[in-house]
Amino acid sequence: MSSFATLDRFAERFSEARVLVRLDLNSPIEAGTVQDNRRFERHARTVSELAEAGHRVICLAHQGRPGRNDFAHLEQHARILEGHLDCPVEFVEDVDGEVAAAAIEAAEPGDVVLLDNLRMSDDELADRDPEAHAESPLVTRLAAAADAYVNDAYSAAHRCHASLVGLPFVLPAYAGRVMETEYEANSTIANRSFDGPVTMVLGGTKATDVIGVMDAIGDKVDRFCLGGIVGELFLRADGYPVGIDLRGEGTALFEEQWERNEETIRGMLADRRDQIRLPVDVAYEDEAGERAEIDVENVEEKTTPFPDVGGGTVERYTEEIHGSEAVFVKGSLGLFEDERFSDGTVGVLEAIAAEDCFSVVGGGDTSRAIGMYWLDEASFSHVSIAGGAYIKALTGQTLVAVEALEENYPA
Repeated sequence: MSSFATLDRFAERFSEARVLVRLDLNSPIEAGTVQDNRRFERHARTVSELAEAGHRVICLAHQGRPGRNDFAHLEQHARILEGHLDCPVEFVEDVDGEVAAAAIEAAEPGDVVLLDNLRMSDDELADRDPEAHAESPLVTRLAAAADAYVNDAYSAAHRCHASLVGLPFVLPAYAGRVMETEYEANSTIANRSFDGPVTMVLGGTKATDVIGVMDAIGDKVDRFCLGGIVGELFLRADGYPVGIDLRGEGTALFEEQWERNEETIRGMLADRRDQIRLPVDVAYEDEAGERAEIDVENVEEKTTPFPDVGGGTVERYTEEIHGSEAVFVKGSLGLFEDERFSDGTVGVLEAIAAEDCFSVVGGGDTSRAIGMYWLDEASFSHVSIAGGAYIKALTGQTLVAVEALEENYPA
């Protein structure tokens, strides 16, 4: 387990502090509108706890990257966060200048302030090690205006950015509630032994990440149930005519990842076939625009995309999940945003929810399916809001922002 200090220790030391709280509010933007998501709700718990205790809460966050369409100011984020709190959120259109310093100084006990997009400062994304980040103007200016720092941005904890790794070197540093709970749950497979079977359900579009997980923790998992892009690539290695990009389809989802991982995939099938469960059927859109299914044994040529696994695969994976002591999910089994192709993802999530087991659901948008299809989040041990950090935690890799908290445990 991690040895960083949490908000419990923070409460023992501080009262009415000016505290910088790093959140991850990075969200999809559709037609210029920032979309509310689970991150706002989760981070609101940490912000509320601090504000209700009488601290001056100065929130730090980012949105997108410079040069991309989703790079934006955080005024909408402030309004969304405010909707999850019992107090207003003051948005400040400045990151670390005089306007930001004045707003931090003027904050009263219980106030919540959100500064503008951290990535509008060149220092935030600069290629530096943590100690060098700690000496950057962004970090030194913000630290000069505050008494303490809380990192709640677990989903960005794998990134060596100034606000994540520099501030712990110059201020008493603590983990927020999201950081604490996410790290504990997502590190379980690397840090804990289970007496019964451990099952992993792996899918999504980032097959390279998933294959890395399988390669790193194959000795800790009894069964890998595959779907999505990675499922098709493994079927391709097993001799089925799937896992290829169709001409004119646009983005190459398969070929690049196939070239990068073919050798590893074939090696896994040779060495770990008894652990690997492949789809037995897949779903596609028929001429009438409806969902149709076909057994993989009957696929002679891939002429249409297969955006979901079929019902037979869901039944097989449900059998594997039944009786498991722990189940971990990374990535969806299909294009669940389209209700026609949600059966795989939702069917497996329902099977996990029905089991009395330790369960973690994560990986980018996968957890979104729980809310979209009215599943009860309480039926799972943990629903992660992290993507890249979740992958690194699953494989036991170091999260640089967590390491910064651990190295700078407050005296």
